[in-house]
Amino acid sequence: MKAVLYETFGASPGLANVPDPAPAADGVVIRVMATGVCRSDWHGWMGHDPDIVLPHVPGHELAGRVAAVGRDVTRWKTGDRVTVPFIAACGHCHECHCGNQQVCEHQFQPGFTHWGSFAEYVGIDHADLNLVRLPDTLDFVTAASLGCRFVTSFRAVVDQGRVSAGQWVAVHGCGGVGLSAIMIAHAIGAQVVAVDISDQALALARSLGAAATVNAGRVANVVEAVKEITRGGAHVSLDALGHPGTCFNSICNLRRRGRHVQVGLMLADHAAPAVPMSQIIAHELEIVGSHGMQAHRYDAMLNMIQSGQLAPGKLVGKTISLGQSIQALMDMDKFQDAGMTVITDFSA
Repeated sequence: MKAVLYETFGASPGLANVPDPAPAADGVVIRVMATGVCRSDWHGWMGHDPDIVLPHVPGHELAGRVAAVGRDVTRWKTGDRVTVPFIAACGHCHECHCGNQQVCEHQFQPGFTHWGSFAEYVGIDHADLNLVRLPDTLDFVTAASLGCRFVTSFRAVVDQGRVSAGQWVAVHGCGGVGLSAIMIAHAIGAQVVAVDISDQALALARSLGAAATVNAGRVANVVEAVKEITRGGAHVSLDALGHPGTCFNSICNLRRRGRHVQVGLMLADHAAPAVPMSQIIAHELEIVGSHGMQAHRYDAMLNMIQSGQLAPGKLVGKTISLGQSIQALMDMDKFQDAGMTVITDFSA
């Protein structure tokens, strides 16, 4: 099969012909119909993820059809339309038994612990636990856009942030994660303040339901700007970028007893950011992380999509070929494009 392969961290990947995957006894092979290009893939390519063993095929935001089925799989057959959470679970550990597969003690991740979906085919183990059936009305491009950023945002807003109608929500960073969070919070009935340095991204944020925007490159103080708009601070604030500055601002712009949700990855030099601990204590702030979403929680999100409350397809900026994904991957840290980039052509 054709795949994007890199053999050195930080060096340009290439297109290669590699062996087709075979299904494990409890796994499947998926023919990839669409897969997103995500900043997490860039982190992996840069060597920020210790799970990656070279040579490596990136990609984790995938949707496609089941192409082969292992002998022990009971829920899936060839031709089924599926997606998979970017954190796949073992099904046997304490967290899996509690329903928290997103923090599985033995989790695996296509595109990180295993070869991923920048390829014509990808293998997924423990298929009965980890695959999600796609509604026939949901196209593959939109389904792929759910794979990491949208589902991560759904859990961050709904489950971890516990956002409710009428609350003020601040979203710092209007990339794929941030724009998803804005759409979801708006659908719940929250009022959203979007923060970014790109006018293009902020315009898109407004089109998705943001009640107000703050250009962090033009205001003297982001925290004060958010507090003024929200008349005292956000009830819930998300760092959707993953940077010491956005993390700090997201905590500081909370009102008393507010909740900060860290969604953007904090890796390498950013792994230990400074936080305003005196304010966290004095104002009884909550600081929570959010990392993916369990397969069994997809139904709540898919129901909102089918009812028209959520329209993740609006977040797709452009579709590209497998060959074009190489440059798109290397440019992910430049934040050049508004919206998500999805690979749909695997022929070149």
